[in-house]
Amino acid sequence: MLQEDLYYPHPLVQDILWASLHKVVEPILKCWPGKRLREKALLTTIQHIHYEDDNTRYVCIGPVNKVLNMLCCWVEDPNSEAFKLHLPRIYDYLWLAEDGMKMQGYNGSQLWDTAFAVQAILSSSLIEEYGPTLKKAHEYIKNSQVLEDCPDDLSYWYRHISKGAWPFSTADHGWPISDCTAEGLKAALLLSKTPPEIVGEPLNAKRLYDAVNVILSLQVISAPVHKNAVNY
Repeated sequence: MLQEDLYYPHPLVQDILWASLHKVVEPILKCWPGKRLREKALLTTIQHIHYEDDNTRYVCIGPVNKVLNMLCCWVEDPNSEAFKLHLPRIYDYLWLAEDGMKMQGYNGSQLWDTAFAVQAILSSSLIEEYGPTLKKAHEYIKNSQVLEDCPDDLSYWYRHISKGAWPFSTADHGWPISDCTAEGLKAALLLSKTPPEIVGEPLNAKRLYDAVNVILSLQVISAPVHKNAVNY
Protein backbone atom coordinates (compact mmCIF):
# COMPACT_ATOMS: atom_id res chain seq x y z
CA MET A 1 0.00 0.00 0.00
CA LEU A 2 1.27 3.48 -0.89
CA GLN A 3 1.97 5.70 2.08
CA GLU A 4 -0.28 8.37 0.52
CA ASP A 5 -3.20 5.93 0.80
CA LEU A 6 -2.42 4.82 4.35
CA TYR A 7 -4.35 7.44 6.29
CA TYR A 8 -4.19 5.46 9.53
CA PRO A 9 -1.77 2.58 10.20
CA HIS A 10 -3.39 -0.79 10.96
CA PRO A 11 -3.10 -1.83 14.61
CA LEU A 12 -1.30 -5.15 15.08
CA VAL A 13 -4.48 -6.71 16.51
CA GLN A 14 -6.37 -5.82 13.33
CA ASP A 15 -3.70 -7.37 11.10
CA ILE A 16 -3.72 -10.54 13.22
CA LEU A 17 -7.52 -10.73 13.05
CA TRP A 18 -7.58 -10.33 9.26
CA ALA A 19 -4.81 -12.89 8.79
CA SER A 20 -6.66 -15.35 11.04
CA LEU A 21 -9.88 -14.93 9.08
CA HIS A 22 -8.04 -15.51 5.82
CA LYS A 23 -5.79 -18.38 6.90
CA VAL A 24 -8.08 -20.21 9.34
CA VAL A 25 -11.76 -19.26 9.12
CA GLU A 26 -12.07 -19.14 5.32
CA PRO A 27 -10.61 -22.64 4.77
CA ILE A 28 -13.01 -23.98 7.40
CA LEU A 29 -15.98 -22.36 5.66
CA LYS A 30 -14.95 -24.07 2.43
CA CYS A 31 -15.52 -27.46 4.08
CA TRP A 32 -18.91 -29.11 4.69
CA PRO A 33 -21.32 -27.90 6.06
CA GLY A 34 -19.87 -24.40 5.79
CA LYS A 35 -19.26 -24.88 2.08
CA ARG A 36 -22.95 -25.29 1.32
CA LEU A 37 -23.88 -22.25 3.41
CA ARG A 38 -21.11 -20.24 1.76
CA GLU A 39 -22.28 -21.19 -1.74
CA LYS A 40 -25.83 -20.15 -0.93
CA ALA A 41 -24.65 -16.85 0.56
CA LEU A 42 -22.48 -16.12 -2.49
CA LEU A 43 -25.36 -16.90 -4.85
CA THR A 44 -27.70 -14.56 -2.96
CA THR A 45 -25.04 -11.85 -2.88
CA ILE A 46 -24.33 -11.95 -6.61
CA GLN A 47 -28.08 -11.84 -7.34
CA HIS A 48 -28.38 -8.62 -5.32
CA ILE A 49 -25.30 -7.22 -7.06
CA HIS A 50 -26.79 -7.88 -10.50
CA TYR A 51 -30.12 -6.40 -9.38
CA GLU A 52 -28.50 -3.13 -8.36
CA ASP A 53 -26.30 -3.05 -11.45
CA ASP A 54 -29.31 -3.50 -13.73
CA ASN A 55 -31.37 -0.86 -11.93
CA THR A 56 -28.64 1.79 -11.86
CA ARG A 57 -27.38 1.10 -15.39
CA TYR A 58 -24.11 -0.02 -13.82
CA VAL A 59 -23.50 3.33 -12.08
CA CYS A 60 -24.36 1.80 -8.65
CA ILE A 61 -25.20 3.89 -5.60
CA GLY A 62 -21.65 5.16 -5.11
CA PRO A 63 -18.00 4.64 -6.06
CA VAL A 64 -17.15 2.12 -3.35
CA ASN A 65 -19.77 -0.46 -4.20
CA LYS A 66 -19.36 0.39 -7.89
CA VAL A 67 -15.81 -0.98 -7.70
CA LEU A 68 -16.81 -3.90 -5.46
CA ASN A 69 -19.72 -4.87 -7.71
CA MET A 70 -17.48 -4.70 -10.76
CA LEU A 71 -14.84 -6.89 -9.12
CA CYS A 72 -17.49 -9.44 -8.12
CA CYS A 73 -18.75 -9.57 -11.71
CA TRP A 74 -15.16 -10.12 -12.88
CA VAL A 75 -14.64 -12.93 -10.36
CA GLU A 76 -17.90 -14.52 -11.49
CA ASP A 77 -16.90 -14.34 -15.17
CA PRO A 78 -14.23 -11.99 -16.58
CA ASN A 79 -15.84 -12.24 -20.02
CA SER A 80 -19.41 -11.68 -18.83
CA GLU A 81 -21.68 -9.03 -20.28
CA ALA A 82 -22.15 -7.64 -16.75
CA PHE A 83 -18.43 -6.94 -16.34
CA LYS A 84 -18.22 -5.37 -19.81
CA LEU A 85 -21.15 -3.08 -19.00
CA HIS A 86 -19.42 -1.96 -15.81
CA LEU A 87 -16.28 -0.71 -17.55
CA PRO A 88 -17.60 2.40 -19.37
CA ARG A 89 -19.43 3.60 -16.23
CA ILE A 90 -16.15 3.91 -14.31
CA TYR A 91 -15.71 7.29 -15.99
CA ASP A 92 -18.85 8.59 -14.26
CA TYR A 93 -16.71 8.80 -11.12
CA LEU A 94 -13.25 9.74 -12.40
CA TRP A 95 -11.86 13.22 -12.93
CA LEU A 96 -8.43 14.78 -13.34
CA ALA A 97 -7.17 17.22 -10.74
CA GLU A 98 -3.94 19.19 -10.72
CA ASP A 99 -2.32 16.44 -8.64
CA GLY A 100 -3.61 13.46 -10.59
CA MET A 101 -6.62 11.19 -11.09
CA LYS A 102 -9.42 11.38 -8.52
CA MET A 103 -12.54 9.35 -7.84
CA GLN A 104 -15.43 11.45 -6.61
CA GLY A 105 -17.83 10.37 -3.91
CA TYR A 106 -20.83 10.29 -6.23
CA ASN A 107 -21.46 10.34 -9.97
CA GLY A 108 -22.30 14.01 -9.65
CA SER A 109 -24.78 16.42 -8.07
CA GLN A 110 -26.54 17.45 -11.26
CA LEU A 111 -30.17 17.40 -10.09
CA TRP A 112 -29.33 18.88 -6.71
CA ASP A 113 -27.41 21.78 -8.27
CA THR A 114 -30.01 22.34 -10.97
CA ALA A 115 -32.92 22.50 -8.51
CA PHE A 116 -31.23 25.13 -6.35
CA ALA A 117 -30.04 27.14 -9.37
CA VAL A 118 -33.62 27.26 -10.66
CA GLN A 119 -34.96 28.41 -7.30
CA ALA A 120 -32.29 31.11 -7.08
CA ILE A 121 -33.01 32.50 -10.56
CA LEU A 122 -36.78 32.43 -10.06
CA SER A 123 -36.40 34.38 -6.82
CA SER A 124 -34.66 37.18 -8.71
CA SER A 125 -35.81 39.69 -11.30
CA LEU A 126 -33.71 38.04 -14.01
CA ILE A 127 -36.20 35.41 -15.19
CA GLU A 128 -36.46 36.67 -18.77
CA GLU A 129 -32.72 37.27 -19.03
CA TYR A 130 -32.03 33.69 -17.94
CA GLY A 131 -34.95 32.22 -19.88
CA PRO A 132 -32.83 29.84 -22.03
CA THR A 133 -31.03 28.60 -18.91
CA LEU A 134 -34.31 27.99 -17.11
CA LYS A 135 -35.72 26.12 -20.10
CA LYS A 136 -32.72 23.78 -20.22
CA ALA A 137 -32.84 23.31 -16.45
CA HIS A 138 -36.56 22.55 -16.68
CA GLU A 139 -35.86 19.86 -19.27
CA TYR A 140 -33.17 18.35 -17.08
CA ILE A 141 -35.50 18.23 -14.08
CA LYS A 142 -38.11 16.47 -16.21
CA ASN A 143 -35.60 14.02 -17.67
CA SER A 144 -33.95 13.12 -14.37
CA GLN A 145 -37.11 12.14 -12.49
CA VAL A 146 -37.44 8.41 -11.84
CA LEU A 147 -40.44 7.19 -13.84
CA GLU A 148 -40.74 3.57 -12.67
CA ASP A 149 -40.22 1.52 -9.52
CA CYS A 150 -37.57 -1.16 -9.58
CA PRO A 151 -39.00 -4.45 -10.90
CA ASP A 152 -40.08 -7.54 -8.97
CA ASP A 153 -40.83 -7.78 -5.25
CA LEU A 154 -39.26 -4.68 -3.68
CA SER A 155 -39.25 -6.17 -0.19
CA TYR A 156 -37.22 -9.17 -1.39
CA TRP A 157 -34.56 -6.83 -2.77
CA TYR A 158 -34.74 -4.49 0.26
CA ARG A 159 -35.92 -1.61 -1.90
CA HIS A 160 -38.39 1.23 -1.49
CA ILE A 161 -40.69 2.72 -4.10
CA SER A 162 -38.89 5.14 -6.40
CA LYS A 163 -41.45 6.15 -9.04
CA GLY A 164 -41.70 9.93 -8.94
CA ALA A 165 -38.51 10.47 -6.95
CA TRP A 166 -35.50 12.49 -7.95
CA PRO A 167 -31.95 11.24 -7.43
CA PHE A 168 -29.00 13.37 -6.38
CA SER A 169 -27.48 13.26 -9.84
CA THR A 170 -28.91 11.55 -12.90
CA ALA A 171 -31.81 9.36 -13.97
CA ASP A 172 -29.36 6.53 -14.64
CA HIS A 173 -28.35 6.54 -10.97
CA GLY A 174 -32.00 6.26 -10.06
CA TRP A 175 -31.80 5.87 -6.27
CA PRO A 176 -34.67 7.84 -4.64
CA ILE A 177 -33.48 10.50 -2.20
CA SER A 178 -35.90 12.38 0.02
CA ASP A 179 -34.40 15.88 0.03
CA CYS A 180 -33.52 15.72 -3.67
CA THR A 181 -37.11 14.73 -4.41
CA ALA A 182 -38.35 17.64 -2.30
CA GLU A 183 -36.08 20.16 -4.01
CA GLY A 184 -36.82 18.76 -7.47
CA LEU A 185 -40.54 19.00 -6.75
CA LYS A 186 -40.19 22.54 -5.43
CA ALA A 187 -38.29 23.63 -8.54
CA ALA A 188 -40.85 21.94 -10.81
CA LEU A 189 -43.73 23.67 -9.03
CA LEU A 190 -42.04 27.07 -9.25
CA LEU A 191 -41.38 26.54 -12.95
CA SER A 192 -45.04 25.59 -13.48
CA LYS A 193 -45.98 29.10 -12.30
CA THR A 194 -43.61 30.71 -14.81
CA PRO A 195 -44.81 31.50 -18.36
CA PRO A 196 -44.27 28.39 -20.52
CA GLU A 197 -43.00 30.49 -23.42
CA ILE A 198 -39.99 31.24 -21.20
CA VAL A 199 -39.37 27.93 -19.39
CA GLY A 200 -41.30 25.37 -21.42
CA GLU A 201 -44.36 23.30 -20.61
CA PRO A 202 -44.89 22.34 -16.95
CA LEU A 203 -44.33 18.85 -15.62
CA ASN A 204 -47.34 16.55 -15.91
CA ALA A 205 -49.50 16.72 -12.77
CA LYS A 206 -49.43 12.92 -12.37
CA ARG A 207 -45.65 13.04 -12.06
CA LEU A 208 -45.93 15.74 -9.40
CA TYR A 209 -48.33 13.51 -7.45
CA ASP A 210 -45.88 10.62 -7.77
CA ALA A 211 -43.16 12.80 -6.23
CA VAL A 212 -45.43 13.76 -3.33
CA ASN A 213 -46.24 10.08 -2.82
CA VAL A 214 -42.55 9.22 -2.51
CA ILE A 215 -41.93 12.02 -0.01
CA LEU A 216 -44.89 10.96 2.13
CA SER A 217 -43.75 7.33 2.04
CA LEU A 218 -40.31 8.35 3.33
CA GLN A 219 -41.60 10.27 6.33
CA VAL A 220 -40.27 9.13 9.68
CA ILE A 221 -42.49 9.84 12.66
CA SER A 222 -40.31 10.97 15.55
CA ALA A 223 -40.38 9.68 19.11
CA PRO A 224 -43.67 10.07 21.07
CA VAL A 225 -42.41 13.19 22.85
CA HIS A 226 -42.20 14.82 19.41
CA LYS A 227 -45.19 13.04 17.93
CA ASN A 228 -46.21 16.04 15.85
CA ALA A 229 -42.80 16.35 14.21
CA VAL A 230 -42.26 14.69 10.87
CA ASN A 231 -38.93 14.53 9.06
CA TYR A 232 -38.08 13.64 5.52
